[in-house]
Amino acid sequence: MLIDLHTHSRRSDGTDSPTELVENAARAGLDVVALTDHDAMTGWDEAQRAADRVGITLVKGLEISCRYRHKGVHLLGYEPDPTDPSLLGELERVLRGRQDRLPRTIAKLNDLGIAITEADVLAVSGDAAATGRPHVADALIVRGVVASRDEAFERYLMPGRPAYVDRYAADLEEMIRLLVDAGGRPVIAHPWTRQSRSVLTEEVIAGLAELGLVGLEVDHNDHDADSRAALRAIAHDLDLAVTGSSDYHGTGKVGYDLGVNTTAPDQAVRLLGERLDLLR
Repeated sequence: MLIDLHTHSRRSDGTDSPTELVENAARAGLDVVALTDHDAMTGWDEAQRAADRVGITLVKGLEISCRYRHKGVHLLGYEPDPTDPSLLGELERVLRGRQDRLPRTIAKLNDLGIAITEADVLAVSGDAAATGRPHVADALIVRGVVASRDEAFERYLMPGRPAYVDRYAADLEEMIRLLVDAGGRPVIAHPWTRQSRSVLTEEVIAGLAELGLVGLEVDHNDHDADSRAALRAIAHDLDLAVTGSSDYHGTGKVGYDLGVNTTAPDQAVRLLGERLDLLR
C-alpha cells in the first residue's frame, strides 16, 4: 500500500493539472495520493473525478503558508470543511498576500535591468489560485534569464536575494486552531527545512500538539537521515503521526518524484481515521 500525502498541481505551483497529477500518481503505483496545493482547495473537485475514474484514493488537503516567531513554516491540512468561513477568510488573506507581492517583485527585477512584466508571469501561471514566486521563476525561464526555477530562486527570489519581497502569512498557532475547528487534520510540512528548523524545537512542537497538531512530515527529501531520526523520535514522544511524501511539483521540482517518500498505512489511518479505514 503506497501513500503519498503531499503533492501540488497547476492550481498552485505544480506543472500538472489536477487530473494529470492523479493519473501520474496511479501510473507511479500509488494507492493513495493527497492533493495539497498552496493555500487553495480549487483543484479538489477535478482531482476527485480523476481519482474515481482511475481507481485511486484521493485525500483532499492544502499546504498553508504560516509564520511562527517571524520564520516561515508550512502547515499541511487534511480534509477540512471547504466551506468553513473562518478558514476561507484567512486563506483569502494569504492568497491576497501572494497576489500583492507580484508587482513589487516585478519592479525589483526591472530595477535590476531584467525586462519582465506582470503579463509575462500571468501567462505561465494559468489557472493557479494565486501567482507566486515559482511562476515568476517560470517567466524568467521563458525570457531566457535563467535555466531553471532553482537558479531563479538562488539568484533573485529567495530571502536575501535582490528581488525577494516578503508577504503576509498566517499565524501558525491560529491556523492550527482554524483547521481543527474546520474538521481538518494539521501536520507540519518538512519541519526542519528552510527557516522553520530554527524555531520548531521539541518544546515548541509539544505546544503545537496541545493546540491540535496531529503529525509531522518526517520523510521528505529535504530531511537528511539524522533529521528524520530525530523528528521520528519527537513524534513518538509526543504521540504524533509520522508522514512521508514526495512534495511533487511535476517538472517544477526535479528529484521529488511521486512516491519517493511514502506514509505507512498505520500512520495514515492514525492521521485520517475513518477516511482511510479501508487501509486497516
